[in-house]
Amino acid sequence: MTVKQQLRMAAYRTFYRLPARWKRRIVRTFQPTYTVGAVILVRDPEATRILLLRQPPGAGWNLPAGLMDRGERPVQTAARELAEETGIKVPLDRFRPANPNAVVHTRGQWIDMVFETEVEPSDTFEIDGAEVIEAAWHRLDGLPPLTVSTSQLLAHYGIGPYKDYPEVLTK
Repeated sequence: MTVKQQLRMAAYRTFYRLPARWKRRIVRTFQPTYTVGAVILVRDPEATRILLLRQPPGAGWNLPAGLMDRGERPVQTAARELAEETGIKVPLDRFRPANPNAVVHTRGQWIDMVFETEVEPSDTFEIDGAEVIEAAWHRLDGLPPLTVSTSQLLAHYGIGPYKDYPEVLTK
């Protein structure tokens, strides 16, 4: 056994003898932390259009989304954010986890919990003017300019400009 292996073994033995509170603090100090949010892929019943938002600074369109509040379940975040950003209220049981449900962004250190739902399209929205400039339905075969992160996320579901680029899914 090398000296490096012996030191590593001693470090682990010491770590496992520490109180749980100290172990948690050490792990949180040295491990990356991730922010968790919920993203909602809202389609019309025929699955030909999706709901997109333009948010400040308005450089592209994206999906309704937001960060989880402490103690909130991801599906609750999805329902809350959709209602806050568009005025569309959907019961929790009408959201289903997308496949994949969690998309991990290691470079930006965030996790998107993605949910899908269908609603009847309407051209009237109760948008939150502080967060949203515009909300609109867009045909899947004619999407407007999307933000890069939205394009990358939609590629996981076979939608958008990056859907035919497998390297996007391995980032």
